Amino acid sequence: MSSELIRQDDVTIRFAGDSGDGMQLTGTQFTDTTAKVGNDLATFPDFPSEIRAPAGTRAGVSGYQIHFSSSDIYTPGDAPDVLVAMNPAALIINYKDLKPGGIVLVNTGSFTEKDLEKADLKSNPLTDGTLSGFRVIEEDINQRTVEALEGTGLGKKDVLRCKNFYTLGMMYWLFSRPLEPTLEWLQMKFKNKPELAEANSRALKAGYNHGELLRLFQGRYDVPKVDDAPAGTYRNIMGNHALALGLVAGAELAGLKAFLGSYPITPATDILQYMSELKNYDVITCQMEDEIAGICTAIGASFAGRLGMTTTSGPGLALKTEALGLAVITELPLVCVDVQRAGPSTGLPTKVEQADLLQSIFGRNSEAPLPVLACACPADAFDCAVEACRIAVEYMTPVILLSDNYIANGAEPWKLPALEELPRFKVEFVTDPEGYWPYRRDAKLARGWAKPGTPGLMHRIGGLEKDAKTGNVSHDPDNHQLMVETRLQKVMNIRDSIPTPEYFGPPDPDLLVVGWGSPYGAIRSSVEALQRDGKRIGRIHLRHVYPLPHGLAGIFASAKRIVVPELNMGQLARLLTSELPQFKFESIHKVQGKPFFAPELKVHFHRILEETA
Repeated sequence: MSSELIRQDDVTIRFAGDSGDGMQLTGTQFTDTTAKVGNDLATFPDFPSEIRAPAGTRAGVSGYQIHFSSSDIYTPGDAPDVLVAMNPAALIINYKDLKPGGIVLVNTGSFTEKDLEKADLKSNPLTDGTLSGFRVIEEDINQRTVEALEGTGLGKKDVLRCKNFYTLGMMYWLFSRPLEPTLEWLQMKFKNKPELAEANSRALKAGYNHGELLRLFQGRYDVPKVDDAPAGTYRNIMGNHALALGLVAGAELAGLKAFLGSYPITPATDILQYMSELKNYDVITCQMEDEIAGICTAIGASFAGRLGMTTTSGPGLALKTEALGLAVITELPLVCVDVQRAGPSTGLPTKVEQADLLQSIFGRNSEAPLPVLACACPADAFDCAVEACRIAVEYMTPVILLSDNYIANGAEPWKLPALEELPRFKVEFVTDPEGYWPYRRDAKLARGWAKPGTPGLMHRIGGLEKDAKTGNVSHDPDNHQLMVETRLQKVMNIRDSIPTPEYFGPPDPDLLVVGWGSPYGAIRSSVEALQRDGKRIGRIHLRHVYPLPHGLAGIFASAKRIVVPELNMGQLARLLTSELPQFKFESIHKVQGKPFFAPELKVHFHRILEETA
């Protein structure tokens, strides 16, 4: 007798276990399969800051949350419908986030007295009433995996490493996902170790069959694919991968070749790894010995006629500060990607924060202005990278592109752009020596770009202040004043090439929400929910955070109150107050290493609206 099939419009699942339990891999496979099914989705991986935290402890819990739906969604979900807990620490850390009446699948094979002690638990949450109010499914996944792989010849340690695929099989059955994509992936992943491919495949199938045979669940769930998605080719993409593709595409659209000089740092390292695989596009990547070497090689590449790029995170951006100033004064194009993380110092390197905004805008010695952009979500990262490349080459300036850990490791469907619709901004190098001076400028105040070795175009640039015409070293005070003012005006001129952010909401709103970066999804979801309730609330989202685009004053003037939610202590609110002092900007800040969730923002916004009424 088959199980009842229950239609559900959207589901949120959280996989949680020890960092050695393969929860990130389990979540990634569920995500890839779900993307192939045709659901909209968003993900949120969450893993320990320590490389190998003590097994079984709360500090070592690794999680992966996926929200998938039959309609458009903008966040990885808030309260999970299902929690898969592979040990006591994973359970006790995560169970409070579950929806009332949610499903908890517990691996009882890792609930010994020793496991409880590692999780700092005085009693067993499976028997002390902790989970009252939830539907609890207790299953010894360890033992079930051992039984499924009997006769494979693998040792018990290797057998238990397959328990994540047994668990994945159970979830595939529960949510009506096909096995084939993961089975094909296993064959490719372990093509040189067929015994492991076979073992994990058997575990996956056994978990799937277990759901049907033992009828542990009340029924199966079906989340239909999205029917009204815009036509096109889609793929599942993570933020770091989208950034890498966007950087390479941006260089190509400029008629240049990309050079990436970087030093590995969490969570930006994947960009370097992805770009290193694109040598067939004449991409050169150099893993340097430190952050300073990474950015300096990129500046050198731009001097030589490539488009120099560098990637980093938090403390790495601080180390690149002096070289960023060099790129400002030499007026060479450079794209510096900062995948923000929680700080200060080493801080919480695997947790999310967006507190590098003021460092990006002001964090250099003297007057060293440069433009700053910020991605909103994984799919937006591609377009932001292309835009950063455009600004860099059109205005001959370094650009900082801000992402964060939430975007970098999150995933969502991405509609592949039509190549013919991508913007072209082909670089024209200076080749005519007639009337050439290195700081001769165009209407945008960008200086000409001459490749070293071009006949008749010998010139000097460098860190010492240059004459506004010849490029020779100059100590003249009036010349320095002119150069400082010119470099600033050049950056301000970028406003003429960027659009005013689109406003979404009723005219003259009671509350206007201003966002930037990764809170985009939570802001959009909460604002749209309140709009459906008839509230006069609107929103805008800033991609270009410096210089601020034209037209903001007109938008702000129509609102009774303005609030800025940020994963910092109010940095954009402070910037807006400085740039537009005629308006009052209220701040909602969060610095817990966690993203905003739509329900918590909805509560904040609802309170403000009640005060305004």
